[in-house]
Parts: sequence; C-alpha cells; structure tokens
Amino acid sequence: MIEEPSLLFLLIILIFLLILSGFFSGSETGMMASNKVKIKNLSKKNNKGAKRALDLLKRPDRLLSAILVGNNFANILASAIVTILMLDYFNGSVLLGSVLLTIFVLIFSEITPKTIAAIKPEEFAIKSSSLLKVFSLVFSPIILAINAVSSRILRLIKLDIKKSHANDNLNTQELRTLLEESGDLIPFQFKEMLSSILGMEELVVEDIMIPTSEVIGININDSFENAKHIIESSSYSLLPVYKDSIDGILGVLHLKDSHSFLNLLKEKDDFKSILMETYFVSQSTTLIKQLSEFQKSERNIGMVVDEYGEIEGLISLEDIFAEIVGRFGNEKIEFEKEFIKRKDGSIVTDGNCKIRDLNKYAKWLIPEVNSKTINGLLTEYLDQIPQANLCVEIQSYRFEIMEIEDNSIAQVKIFKAKKNEA
Repeated sequence: MIEEPSLLFLLIILIFLLILSGFFSGSETGMMASNKVKIKNLSKKNNKGAKRALDLLKRPDRLLSAILVGNNFANILASAIVTILMLDYFNGSVLLGSVLLTIFVLIFSEITPKTIAAIKPEEFAIKSSSLLKVFSLVFSPIILAINAVSSRILRLIKLDIKKSHANDNLNTQELRTLLEESGDLIPFQFKEMLSSILGMEELVVEDIMIPTSEVIGININDSFENAKHIIESSSYSLLPVYKDSIDGILGVLHLKDSHSFLNLLKEKDDFKSILMETYFVSQSTTLIKQLSEFQKSERNIGMVVDEYGEIEGLISLEDIFAEIVGRFGNEKIEFEKEFIKRKDGSIVTDGNCKIRDLNKYAKWLIPEVNSKTINGLLTEYLDQIPQANLCVEIQSYRFEIMEIEDNSIAQVKIFKAKKNEA
C-alpha cells in the first residue's frame, strides 16, 4: 500500500515549484529584454553562457514556447499540490489555498524575478541559458508540437516567424539609443559625427543645398575681368558656368582648366569642350542615397532640380561631408557671422537664413515643414509679401521684421516667447 506523502515533503516540492516558476518568469523577461549587441560581443569573447543565450534567441518562438511550457507546468503542478494540502491537512479550504497560491506566485514567481531580470537582463539571460537549453532538449517533442500549432495560427493571420527574424540587424532608432547610452565610452566629437550619419536617412538634398541666390558661378555674358576675378578668388575647385542665369547652365569648370577656359573665353572661342557635363540631382533625394550616387557617377557636384526640372540650387560632395563632420571646424564661426545674439535672448539675422541652421545654432524647434528659410516661412504664413515693422508669432516663436529689401526680408529679429507670454 502506497503511503500518502508527508506534509513536509509536499511543502518542499511546492517551494521548489514556486522557485522554478520564478526562474521561467525571470528568464522570459531577461531573454526578451536583453541587448543582443552586448550578448554578441560577449559571445565573441568565448563566453559560453552568451553563446547559449544567442543560440536560443535565434528562434524566439521556440524559446518562448519552452519558457511558457515550463512556467505552466510548474504553476499547474503547484496548484495540484496546494489542492492536496488543503484537502488533507487544512479542512478542505481549496478556495483559500488558491488565493494564497496566487499571492505567492505573484510576489515570488512573477514580480520579483521579472524585476530582477529587467534590471540586469543580459546577466539573467546568460545565467539562465544553460537550464533553458536542457529544458528545451528534454521537452523538445512537446515544444515542437506546440510551436507547430502556433506557427499555423500565425500563418493564418499572415505572419511568418522565420521571415520576421531573418534580419537581426539594429534599426536606426536602436542605434541612436545605443549611442545615447554609450556615455563616455565614445568621445563627444565622434558621437556627434555618428549621430549626423544616422540622421542622413532623414535629410534630403534640399535641406543642405546652396540655393541659386547664393551659388557662385561664371556668367559668360559678364565681362572677362569679372570671370577672371571669380576664378582667382574662388575657394571652390568646381564652378558652374552659365549664360545669363543659372537656369541656362552650360557645364562645370574645374579650376585646373581655368587658364585654358579664360583664354578661350577671351578669344570668344568654343570653350564647352573644357567644361564638365552638368549633373542633375533631385531635391527629394536622401543624403545617404546621394552620397552613393556621387560615388557611382564619380561626380563631386550636382545642380539640384525640383519636380518640374527647375534649378533650385547646388550640392557638392563637400556639403555632404560637412553635414557629417561639420564645416571643418568653421561652423561656429560661420554661425556667429550669420546670427547676432542680443542680450535679451533674441537673434537677428537675414530672411534668407536657413531655419535648420538657426535651430542648430539656437537649439530651437522652429517648424520647417514646407519652408526652408525664414523668408519662406513668413511669406507662407502671411500668404503675402511681408512688410517691415510687422510682428508675427508662429507656435512659440516671435518674428519681428526689421527691414525689407526687394520684396524680401533683409533683417528679422526672432525670440522664443516665454510660457507666461504665450
């Protein structure tokens, strides 16, 4: 005759099951919340636990199935033991036993282990990997059967586990998060550079191009002396050559060919063979794509056109590099020339300044959805040519138009309105 298990034995088994349930609960949080990059790095350093954890994370569907099977097994068995205890030793108070078990499971098997795992996910994942690996192998038939059923259900709702986890690379936002959390591990200047590279996916050519009004080039209908002066004083190695206006562009002159160009221009001879063919760029092209296009075409400069083919500006390889590393240390000096900061916190600049540059300088958030310059923003907002001595408030920023020249804002004062003034 089989003897009934003793009270002590049942209590020991119950405690063991609660610990086992806590292990699976913590493992779930640790595995799912762990940073795969950190685990990969540890794996490369021959950390056996990290290698096991990485192997388990390759199939998160199977891993979750193993954890849930183990967790439910422990909880169901614990519930059965509590029922036996209450029937045999505590006058049949099964309801009371269920309530007490629920409280103990929540505290010791759910909240506590998951909190610990959330604080140190990678450490928990690595330490739990060995037992999870063993459990996955022992109960593999059950896990595979459950996983097969769940996979079919997922296919019915058009979700493919294998495809969803085929690309284990980090996205841009995850990389930015890692960059922010790196602390002092990465020098500030390198961190700024990496942040700029990540931002290239969001920026388009139009954001950093030189507008046509600021493009330095050679008008062949100007005097020979003026053309010579532009070439001699230019800090650029490439100059656009056009007739009357930039819309009538003929090509691009490399300064190494400037001597021959000037001689032919002086003699009114054909100089077009010396010029490089004009390379056109769409204003909506992302910077990362345009960088690739410059490399493929072996070009360093391009004329930016809108959707109608009208020339809007110029972009060079140097401009893209400058976006990444800054204007070779001169960005602060350039900003100080472009923006005048007053004692009252306001900033004075001209209407043609780029909103993006102003935001960068002042750490503001002036909207630049449809307009790239202050002049364009105010013209669009007012739906007419701005007038002098006019004060406009857009969101939390006030624009005081100080001077108008040729139907364009020559000077404007901008300041951020205080909260109590809004």
